Amino acid sequence: MSKEQARDIMDLIDDPQEGANAPEFSVSEISGAVKKTLEGAFGRVRVRGEVGRVVRARSGHLYYDIKDDRNVLSCTTWKGQAARLTVQPEEGMEVIVTGKLTAYGAQSRYNMNVEDIVVAGEGALLAMLEKRKAMLAAEGLFAPERKKPLPYLPEVIGVVTSPTGAVIRDILHRLRDRFPRKVLIWPVAVQGQNCAPEVSRAIEGFNALTPGGALPRPDVLIVARGGGSIEDLWGFNEEIVARAAAQSDIPLISAVGHETDTTLIDFVSDQRAPTPTAAAEFAVPVRMELLGWVEQQDARLTHALTSGLTRRGERLRDMSRALPSADQLTTHARQRFDFAEARLGPALGKAAQTKRTQLSERTGALRPSLLQRGIREQGARLTALEDRLKPEALTRDLQRKTQDLTTVTHRLKSIAQAAQLDRAQKLDALERLRETLGYKQTLERGYAVVRGNGAVVTTTEQAASSDVLEIEFADGRTTVGNTKTAKLTTAQKPKTKPQKDAPDQGSLF
Repeated sequence: MSKEQARDIMDLIDDPQEGANAPEFSVSEISGAVKKTLEGAFGRVRVRGEVGRVVRARSGHLYYDIKDDRNVLSCTTWKGQAARLTVQPEEGMEVIVTGKLTAYGAQSRYNMNVEDIVVAGEGALLAMLEKRKAMLAAEGLFAPERKKPLPYLPEVIGVVTSPTGAVIRDILHRLRDRFPRKVLIWPVAVQGQNCAPEVSRAIEGFNALTPGGALPRPDVLIVARGGGSIEDLWGFNEEIVARAAAQSDIPLISAVGHETDTTLIDFVSDQRAPTPTAAAEFAVPVRMELLGWVEQQDARLTHALTSGLTRRGERLRDMSRALPSADQLTTHARQRFDFAEARLGPALGKAAQTKRTQLSERTGALRPSLLQRGIREQGARLTALEDRLKPEALTRDLQRKTQDLTTVTHRLKSIAQAAQLDRAQKLDALERLRETLGYKQTLERGYAVVRGNGAVVTTTEQAASSDVLEIEFADGRTTVGNTKTAKLTTAQKPKTKPQKDAPDQGSLF
C-alpha cells in the first residue's frame, strides 16, 4: 500500500460522509495502514510500568505485559534481543522498557517490541533482591550446615574477576606478602549484561577441572569485584550466579564490593570477605607467622624431649640405688640349682631300675609255653569253623531250612483258603439281602411300576398329564397311550436258573 492510499484511508476515517462513495479497501490494506501509522507516529519510545505475566517460549522469545493501574501493553522481545537484555523481566518488577510500537494484523492487536529493559529505581531493585533472597532461603541454600570449611593452606587458588582492574592486583599483592601460592585467574566481566553468565560459567568451569590434571583444580575460589552502585553490582545478585556458587564443590569466598555492600552471592558462599584484600587473607595464613609458630613448636618439642630424658635418667638412677646387687638376686637361684643337681643322679638310677623291671614283666608274657597254648586254642577254633563249612554240614542245614519253608507254605495256603471261603459266603449273603430289599421282589408280589415321560408316576394328576404311560410288571413292561389302547412291548426277562455252587478255584499256593 502506498502512502497516498494510507492517507486516503485515514481521511475516510476522519470524514465518513465524504467517503461514502469512495472505493472499498481490503482488511489487509486497513491493517497495513494502521501498522504504518502506528510505527510512524511513535517510532522508538520508552514506557514505564509494572511487569505482568511473563511467558518464555521454547523458541527463546519473551512475551510479557507492562501495565499500570488502568491499562496493559503487550510486549515482545525476540530471542536475539532477549540474550542482550541487562535485566530479565520478572512479574511484579517496575521497569522502563525501550522499543518500538507495532501492530499485529492477524489478531487486530498492537504491541511493543522491547529492545532494552532497565529497573525503574533502586527501590524496585531492592524489592526484587529481597524476593530472590526469600526464594533461595526457602530452598535451604543459605543454611549454615551447607557451608564448607576453607583449606588451611591451599596449593592452588582460583580467582574469578576482571583481569584489568585493581582487584586482582590487590589480591596478588596480598597473597605474595602473606604466603605465595599458585593462582589461576578466570577473566570475567564484573558488571553489565555479560557479568552474571560469565561468572556462573567461571565457577562451573573451575569445578569441572580434574584434580591433578595438566591444569590443576583450585583448592579454594575467590569471586571478587570492587565497590560500586547497586546497578553495577547487580550481576552478582542474579539467580544463576547464586545457584552456581551454591553448587560449587570447591570452597568459595565472595569478595564483592566494599564492607557495606551486600550481594546475593555473599549468602550462598562458604565465606564472605568484606574486601578483596580480606579474601586473600582468608585464603592463606601469614608465612612468617607460620614459620615463627613452627620454630616455637620445635623449641617446645626439643625442650620437652630434653627435660623428659633428664627426668627419666634421674628416676632410673634413683631406682637403681634401691635395687639389690646381682649376687643377692641370684643366691637363691644358685642354691635351688645345687639341690637339683644333687638329686639328679639318684633319680636317674631309680628310673632306670624301674624301666628294667617293667621290661622283664613284659618279656615274661612272651615265653614259648604260653605261645604254644595260644596257638593250640586258635587251632581248635579254626577246626570247629572248618567242620561247619563241610558239604555234609551244609547239606543238613539246607534240608532243615527247606522243611521249615514247606511247613510255612502249607500253613499260609490253608489260611488263604479259609479267608477266601469266608469272603465268598459274605458276598452271597449281601447279594441275597440286595435282592430282598430291591423293588424286583415287590413286583413278584403283584405290584407294578408306572412311568410317564421318563419319570415314575405316583399320582393320577401326573398320569393324566403324561402322553404315554409305561407299566413295568415282574415279567416285563407294557406301554399305554392316550387312546386307551395298550401296546404291549414286553421285554421278556431271561429265566433265571438256579445257581450251582461256585466251583472251587483252588489255592493260590
